[in-house]
Amino acid sequence: MALARADRPQLADPVARPPHRSLTAAPTDTGSAVIPFPHRRSCTMPLTDPQHARLLLLYAAEPPAPALHDFVAAHGPIDAVERIRAGTAPPAALAEITRPDPQLDDALRAIDAETAMLVTPEDDDWPLGRLAGMAGHGLGTPLALWTRGSASLTELTGTAVTVTGTRFTTGYGDTIAADLAYDLAQTGVTILTGGALGIDGAAHRAALAGEGRTVVVLPCGIDQTYPPQHTRLFAQVVEHGGLLVSEYPIGALAVQSRLATRCRLLAALSAATVIVEAGQRSSALATAKAARTLGRRVYGVPGPITAGTSAGVIELLRTGQATVISSAEHIHYQEGLR
Repeated sequence: MALARADRPQLADPVARPPHRSLTAAPTDTGSAVIPFPHRRSCTMPLTDPQHARLLLLYAAEPPAPALHDFVAAHGPIDAVERIRAGTAPPAALAEITRPDPQLDDALRAIDAETAMLVTPEDDDWPLGRLAGMAGHGLGTPLALWTRGSASLTELTGTAVTVTGTRFTTGYGDTIAADLAYDLAQTGVTILTGGALGIDGAAHRAALAGEGRTVVVLPCGIDQTYPPQHTRLFAQVVEHGGLLVSEYPIGALAVQSRLATRCRLLAALSAATVIVEAGQRSSALATAKAARTLGRRVYGVPGPITAGTSAGVIELLRTGQATVISSAEHIHYQEGLR
């Protein structure tokens, strides 16, 4: 139930929280809901009011939420929250509210413990240059991003290249992904990918072997490990100056829709995308599509025409949607990254 304008406390006032709604389950459609937002308690690392408002919105909406983002961009996060509470936000923005009673205890505990950092567009470390074109191309700019690690998100993504592909790799694909990532990392290029089994994992490990830095974009909460086989790998990423990044609430689980949504961030947070191996239905092709939409170059590694793991890449090359790549020098030359 919406609070009347005269009765609504300010964002910083503590109020009793409504019953908990799990954030670990897949999102549910609640229609055009009015948010009875909980309010901020005190914490040892207090959030600014815009950060707190964005945290509420990040927990209330399932990404991507393009109408909500546009509304926040037009009115600012604090005013947007107040209008949503009052039910006066546009219907399209209200329709994107899937969790009308977001619980922030886990998020505030993570911030208190400094196990995760919330980066917002109001912060200096927001990668504006990378994300600025998302809204204009209908990809849905994230309302905020969680990071784990001590590195600067803007710095790492400023020289980032996405290397991704199928989970069901061949020895050829693993070798090429590792060679490319290793060579790029040794020249200061950040290797960005999704942390999945297969090509993603090979690229992350090679970047670390090359004493470079790498970024994992997660399809789940920043406190989760997906896939679980990469628990140690993700710890090494952070230990060696890389970052884990997520737009999902603490505790959120990886579900199929989030795996697909994550592709647009894989494309947006880097200068270019390399597809090493991908079948015709590989999610890596969605990453390539998002990169092209943003005007970023897509590279494809040619493989055997008889191999199903190369079918998607061959189609990208055949239709001119990707440029052939056989070494890191191609990216150095085309993208000017060294």
